[in-house]
Amino acid sequence: MNPFDLTGKRALVTGANTGIGQAITIALGNAGAEVICAGRSDMDETLAQVPNGTALQLDFADPMAARDVFADQHIDILVNNAGIIRRNDSVDFSEADWDDVMDVNLKAVFFTCQAFAKAAFARGTGGKIVNIASLLSFQGGIRVPSYTASKHGVAGLTKLMANEWAAKGINVNALAPGYIATNNTAALRADKDRNKAILDRIPAGHWGDPSEMGGAAVFLASSAANYVHGAVLNVDGGWLAR
Repeated sequence: MNPFDLTGKRALVTGANTGIGQAITIALGNAGAEVICAGRSDMDETLAQVPNGTALQLDFADPMAARDVFADQHIDILVNNAGIIRRNDSVDFSEADWDDVMDVNLKAVFFTCQAFAKAAFARGTGGKIVNIASLLSFQGGIRVPSYTASKHGVAGLTKLMANEWAAKGINVNALAPGYIATNNTAALRADKDRNKAILDRIPAGHWGDPSEMGGAAVFLASSAANYVHGAVLNVDGGWLAR
């Protein structure tokens, strides 16, 4: 038996329309899972690349957007990828930008996990949760105070929920992407000096492609990771090892 085979499993991926979320969705689908693509944007581009996928309109600006999603359907795998970022010097950062990022990146993640776990416990089944953390779960970064705070929070919540739910059959882990070529990093890549400084620090020598997140997500979602609880797995081209 292939421990990475997800045939017969149903997954829900938030923010599946582009970038890392899209890549993870495609990887889960290629591993055999039926994938529900959840988010506020059009999912047609993603669905065209997924063998067995459906779209679900959810806007995680409302942190409780997924509270009723899991109760009436069996979902085995949850990937919390939806996220936003706002950039400004900390001395000028607004309360609105703080609240908007924290609502999507942290509050929505917690309450979506909670809804998933409640449904799993009611069914008497387990499941897999994969949260998307960041290098800024470990480092401070610059000019992204609410993003950094939210991603530190995601790492902490991942460990807390693993402590509470591991014995009940739910694996809670996280991926920490490095510098990946997505919409969120477009401003960094467009800044010649910042782009060079980042590339000079990455041992792999290049920005990550979103597709390079897929295998790690499949691993954490599969039975191959049954004894992995509370891990934050860096997929960063060696950035944190530098």
